[in-house]
Amino acid sequence: MKKRPEPIEAAVQFVERHFPNCQGALLAGSVVRGQATETSDLDLVIFDDNLVSSYRESVIEFGWNIELFVHNLTSYRFFFESDCKEAKPSMPRMVSEGKILKDTGLIAGIKKEAKELLEQGPKAWSKKTIDLKRYFITDALDDLIGCQNRGEGIFIASKLGELVGEFILRSNRKWIGSSKWLVRSLVHHDKELADEFVEAFDSFYKTNNIEKIVILIDKVLEPFGGRLFEGFTLGKK
Repeated sequence: MKKRPEPIEAAVQFVERHFPNCQGALLAGSVVRGQATETSDLDLVIFDDNLVSSYRESVIEFGWNIELFVHNLTSYRFFFESDCKEAKPSMPRMVSEGKILKDTGLIAGIKKEAKELLEQGPKAWSKKTIDLKRYFITDALDDLIGCQNRGEGIFIASKLGELVGEFILRSNRKWIGSSKWLVRSLVHHDKELADEFVEAFDSFYKTNNIEKIVILIDKVLEPFGGRLFEGFTLGKK
């Protein structure tokens, strides 16, 4: 079986074959960060002024799964803005960390835009939003405490993990993420707290014991007033 080329070699060949006239191209993702696994793909960001609009496409070539994020010289800004509004800066992060494969002189400017957005952090939560999130976490925790069904408990805990992870990060004006990026974002923010977070949920999934989750949540919510149920209101005139 023919060995597939190394990531950068495959990426360069792909760009030369399919986007020979593009103004810029970047290789991003786990292979650039040094976190690649056997199932990692190549994330390619292409800048081509001949395009009318952006598109995303998944292909397999040179033995690699390739995720394409293709933009013209202005459309990428919409994704920069929408990602940052959701506090999940996928596109700015890819551009900021991406390894340059091709550049006609514009990549430095786009990378600067991405870096500045990342350094700003997401918009701070209002007290109203913090209280709303406290209520949702309290409600989910009460469900988990009272749960008598293992199957239901697994998915309540999963949702609770997302809520608590989001709360930790956003209450500290840090970017959030989904799936593996939630843990990575927590580690980047506070390694010790991230380890405690993972241990709490890992302990539950292994033993069905919720004690560490309860301790973690009370620790996280305490600076903001703790759990919230009585007195919470939403939409009341």
